[in-house]
Amino acid sequence: MDPESMFYVQYGCGLSAPESWTNFDISPTLRLQKVPLIGRALTRKGPSFPKGVRYGDIVTGLPLSPGSCKGVYCSHVLEHLSLADLRTALRHTFELLRPGGTFRMVLPDLELLAREYVESNDPQASMRFMRDSCLGHERRARGVEGLARQWMGNAAHLWMWDFKSLSHELRDAGFVDVRRAQLGDSADPRFRDVEDPGRWNRNLGIECKRPA
Repeated sequence: MDPESMFYVQYGCGLSAPESWTNFDISPTLRLQKVPLIGRALTRKGPSFPKGVRYGDIVTGLPLSPGSCKGVYCSHVLEHLSLADLRTALRHTFELLRPGGTFRMVLPDLELLAREYVESNDPQASMRFMRDSCLGHERRARGVEGLARQWMGNAAHLWMWDFKSLSHELRDAGFVDVRRAQLGDSADPRFRDVEDPGRWNRNLGIECKRPA
């Protein structure tokens, strides 16, 4: 691992884990994948996490020294946290950053989804809103296999955000220079390694900093 990658941390990376960053994920599948025999079986059945991905939960705290990161990034993670856990995650993210360090994130834009729903004349608009926001469940998980799949997937959105509300939470956590962000517009070129264009399209990007 490039020692420089230790200064750039992505949490909730999923399968998008560039080698130039230190990548963490909380998926139970990642833990099982590292178990002999079980891990090989999981790999045969579907996509596997890249080798360098480490297990870590931003809510309970990542195994990194405070003030050690130049940049922190998360993509489509914060909407999967409860409100209380979101506030804890932001506090931990702030603590990881060096003075002047940058935190960038992308997540679904509740304001955009709501506006499209309200302004649409399509009788299926509410169905599309529930699907696009991942707030609805089309089928209830049943049986051991169904419940296990739901637990392993962690796909539900627990709290949705728009720019105004998340900016308020970021400032409460101590961040400054909170602004809307676009794909690839960071002054730090290392973020280009980790930002996936497909995850930014029609979504909410935000950049902020720990005070210098």
